[in-house]
Amino acid sequence: MLSAAGRWFAALPTAVKLLLILSAALLPIGIGLFWAANQGIGDANAILRSRAQEQSRLAARSVESLVARNAMALRIAANGELTGPDPCQRVQRSLSITPAVARRFELERPDGTPICEVGEVPDTSELNMVAPGDIALGISPDSKSLTFRVGLSDGMATGSLSEQDLRAAAIETGAVVSALIVREGDRALTIIAPDAGDAADPPVETREWAIGNGRLKVLVSTHVPGITTGDRVMLMLPFLMWLIAALITWVLVTRLLIRPLRQLQRAVGSYEPGGNGLQLPSKLGPSTEIQDLRDSFQKAVTRVEESEREMAGALDGQRRLVREVHHRVKNNLQVVASLINIHGRNAESAHARAAYGSISRRVGALAIVHRNHFAEMEENRGISLRPLISELAAELRATAPESARSLRIDLDLEGANTTQDVAVSVAFLVTEIVEFAMLRTPEDPVEISLRRTSELTARLTLNSKVLNPDEEGDREKVQFERIISGLAKQLRSSLERKLGRYSVELPVFPPRDL
Repeated sequence: MLSAAGRWFAALPTAVKLLLILSAALLPIGIGLFWAANQGIGDANAILRSRAQEQSRLAARSVESLVARNAMALRIAANGELTGPDPCQRVQRSLSITPAVARRFELERPDGTPICEVGEVPDTSELNMVAPGDIALGISPDSKSLTFRVGLSDGMATGSLSEQDLRAAAIETGAVVSALIVREGDRALTIIAPDAGDAADPPVETREWAIGNGRLKVLVSTHVPGITTGDRVMLMLPFLMWLIAALITWVLVTRLLIRPLRQLQRAVGSYEPGGNGLQLPSKLGPSTEIQDLRDSFQKAVTRVEESEREMAGALDGQRRLVREVHHRVKNNLQVVASLINIHGRNAESAHARAAYGSISRRVGALAIVHRNHFAEMEENRGISLRPLISELAAELRATAPESARSLRIDLDLEGANTTQDVAVSVAFLVTEIVEFAMLRTPEDPVEISLRRTSELTARLTLNSKVLNPDEEGDREKVQFERIISGLAKQLRSSLERKLGRYSVELPVFPPRDL
């Protein structure tokens, strides 16, 4: 039976054979496309639902953000202003320079007795009394505005947001919603009223979001577009077109591609470098693209050599450009450090001069890293840590304040090279610890050592009395510890803390003799 089928297939014309083969080859693709189309429909519906949910969440968060922004602005403006004369005028003046906040408020004493009022504030008697720093939210009795009360150090302040304010905040986010309602128990504030719609509109889904730590609920309705029947038909078209694709492929591949390409393949395969040159057939069918390909093959040998020369020149230019970029970055950082020093010397207060000095030392540390990176680029060995830390220590001593000019920095460094990212973190780590020591214990020396622990790691150790544990509640020491821990994480290593000593493992390059 198989032999009879084989003889029947062999007796068919070549065009029919190719048509049958291509049809059989494309049929699995059509089945796969059918399955992919079904999957695509499901994924598209999921994406549309997810987008509708995100629109709903965005609208609810915009309402919550507006309330929080107004409450914070009112608290800042009114805190400490209730005991003086004309408190409402002072608060109103402060709010007038704050953008995008409502300016309707009422000031009350701690027992809830009104002091003064600006604008029309709805009845807020149902709002709870709040302690300083706390906040209460609620819907006004007429269900036309959202009221909020914030606790102050010397009383309370109450503000309100109208439905127009809330609607504008929801619209400004770009969220497309069909309805938006705020609920507090049985009371409801309609911000965007639901429309009647018609049968052709997409279905509507309503989601509930809690705002204000669960005090209020925001109901948001959004349209969820779905895949229509027309869309489904369009997604199924690839499966229905597999037979047409087989016919077109047979014509194009056989007459325009396969036959000329085989002639071209034989000519290219017989080519030997250094022989008689590339001899290509002059007639390759009606396809102009194949003829252009033939002409391109004839130019290939000379163009390859020319391309190699151009790439060598481009690579050299790229290296010079990278070196120039690092050089300019280093120069720019030095200019910034100089400007900071000039402004620091002209600062009027000691606190400002100390802040300028702290910023200058960090900018200087980054400039030193770029300068060392620029110097090491010729050998492509990364940044050498020994000259980097030495130069950084000299820079820190030179820029130390008058009270810390006697600070001694002892160095014990082995040679090791590392990447620019690691060098930046090391420079900032050393700067932070040395600066903390010069400001806290300038009379005690700081010892910095660098020792290889393996071919690919080295340990950086800093010793100073300022690293001893302090009493709890030292905010500067807590901030310092956070910064040091963050820099250690940048090095992807844990910071080892001992009495008066911090150390961390660094990734480095193997020694030069390996």
